[in-house]
Amino acid sequence: MQQRSEETHAKILEVSEGLFAQKGYDATGVADICQSAGVSKGAFYHHFPSKQAVFMALMENWLGQLDRELAANLQNSSDVPNGLIAMAGQTGKIFDAASSRALIFIEFWIQASRQPDIWRAAMQPYQRYLATFAEIFKQGRLEGSLEASLDDRLSAQLVIALALGMLLQAFFDPQGAAWDKVTEQGIRLMMNGMIRRSV
Repeated sequence: MQQRSEETHAKILEVSEGLFAQKGYDATGVADICQSAGVSKGAFYHHFPSKQAVFMALMENWLGQLDRELAANLQNSSDVPNGLIAMAGQTGKIFDAASSRALIFIEFWIQASRQPDIWRAAMQPYQRYLATFAEIFKQGRLEGSLEASLDDRLSAQLVIALALGMLLQAFFDPQGAAWDKVTEQGIRLMMNGMIRRSV
């Protein structure tokens, strides 16, 4: 029974991602998802209270993969600056995924901006990444690889702004550059301004 429930949950997510990409977030209804997944509305609502909850679960899955890659890059690097540069060099997969998911995100955020409770939930990953990167910069200061005077939160905001800016450029102009390489060079430039210089 448990296995069947997990399979239904996974099927709803898989079908929803495909429908969102094909038809758009707004144009996809719960009935569409149920029909494509071969489940009843009762089964759908047993797993998810709303279409927005499905999107949030998809976003958490996407970001969970990103979290694991970030942690692996930091763990396998000699220090924080090299870890962030290594992570930036791995963004090709993210840019590939962005080409199919960017419109879904934009549609969802437009809708979420009209509904405060959904907006708060949608902003939680941003707040989490802000806190995560601020902690990473703090770790860099403590290990001595970054300037002691750095503002951790501001540094985190700069990294996120660079990443989001690159994602938007990759979405609007996918053939304009090798965006993963541009991102790596951008992070490298940023780190060069932040690393601790020996006196």
